[in-house]
Amino acid sequence: VLLNRAPTLHRLGIQAFEPQLVEGKAIQIHPLVCTAFNADFDGDQMAVHLPLSAEAQAEARILMLSSNNILKPADGRPVTMPTQDMVLGLFFLTTDSEMRDVKGEGRSFGSAAEAIMAFDAGELSLQSKVDIRFPVGTIPPRGWTPPAVEEGEPEYQTGDSFRLRTTLGRALFNELLPEDYPFVDYEVGKKQLSEIVNDLAERYPKVIVAATLDNLKAAGFYWATRSGVTVAISDVVVPEAKKEIVKGYEAQDEKVQKQYERGLITKDERTQELIAIWTKATNEVAEAMNDNFPKTNPIFMMVNSGARGNMMQMRQIAGMRGLVSNAKNETIPRPIKASFREGLSVLEYFISTHGARKGLADTALRTADSGYLTRRLVDVSQDVIIREEDCGTERGLKLHIAEVGADGVLRKADNVETSVYARALAEDIVVDGVVLAPANTDLGDVLIDELVARGVSEVKTRSVLTCESAVGTCAMCYGRSLATGKLVDIGEAVGIIAAQS
Repeated sequence: VLLNRAPTLHRLGIQAFEPQLVEGKAIQIHPLVCTAFNADFDGDQMAVHLPLSAEAQAEARILMLSSNNILKPADGRPVTMPTQDMVLGLFFLTTDSEMRDVKGEGRSFGSAAEAIMAFDAGELSLQSKVDIRFPVGTIPPRGWTPPAVEEGEPEYQTGDSFRLRTTLGRALFNELLPEDYPFVDYEVGKKQLSEIVNDLAERYPKVIVAATLDNLKAAGFYWATRSGVTVAISDVVVPEAKKEIVKGYEAQDEKVQKQYERGLITKDERTQELIAIWTKATNEVAEAMNDNFPKTNPIFMMVNSGARGNMMQMRQIAGMRGLVSNAKNETIPRPIKASFREGLSVLEYFISTHGARKGLADTALRTADSGYLTRRLVDVSQDVIIREEDCGTERGLKLHIAEVGADGVLRKADNVETSVYARALAEDIVVDGVVLAPANTDLGDVLIDELVARGVSEVKTRSVLTCESAVGTCAMCYGRSLATGKLVDIGEAVGIIAAQS
């Protein structure tokens, strides 16, 4: 069946699923596709369509099945990322003992199974640093060096079993990943998780990526439950130093006020100085708050892992709200010295309503603007369709893939993702008489890294701008279809995809 959630803003707003019968009157949906639908579980409604003809069913199964739509058509990165609770669970699983109890610290185990037995018996905590031997075929972490061997002992060969100082949590995390994926021996927050999933999508077939994502989802929810992370008002710790910090800046505030009353500075200068003073005060309180949070604090863990919220929101809850703006977007020079934990005074509350109401009005207006923009983009680009395999042009765009850093080392440029990634080369890349990559090769992450390592800083790529097709554009100039990871098919409406991205 097809599931659709309004508003359908891009092509992932309609996906195909194989339904399972469940008790109850609500549609139950896989958590990982919620990002694409922008769905949440607070009463969203979805439409269900049944494809009738055999042809329609085949098309839905091949093109629209959710497990075939792991990549975003906009940038070719996975859209089915574990979020929120899942991120928190995996973060809890992979943190180390600097954070919590160190039961069993320093012990050695002959296998992960032994360590799990110790954990089940209550002899070992998930985050304790222990030595675990991993079986033959496990790939060690990237950058791992084998320990020195004594005379007469065999050297470490790739694929041998090896011993590693890690935590049981990380050993369990690695069981979720494909067998031949290098061992992950670091804290996994949202950023690290998205790097791992990107890497999987680039190197492994879709089936394996989908299975791994499912494993990450299940483990994430399980360990988030086991971790017992909750939010209570007592978890919001207001820093002791706040009173003193605010007092110091209040004195500066009074000084500026006096200068204004004596006519030494103008009204605008007073406003500027007050804003500078209180911005500094807010930052100082935020730093004090940050240093004050224990690493195991649930709210800090949520922000630190990237599961939910950010430092600015934490500052408003536990530090001080600081300066807010009015409806004209001007900063009101009187700060809100309280945090939400302490509670705002009536005056502070009314000052903060200005900005809050403007925010809501802006959101409503922005929706209309973005809808109109999408409509105009679709209007101009709808006739751009892939019409042929290769137009045979020799033209292309010269684009940078690397820049020399301050230390003189060539590094991958920041904008590679949006400039050359997934395009085709317009000419052979030759270094010292050796062809590193022939023309029409797809530029993936692996190849780009290889070229940068060999000192290539600029490449000429095929582009729709230089395509010589009579109508529409050709597959070679367009390059890889970001949604499928293969060369784009003839007939693909790439103009519409661009408009929706």
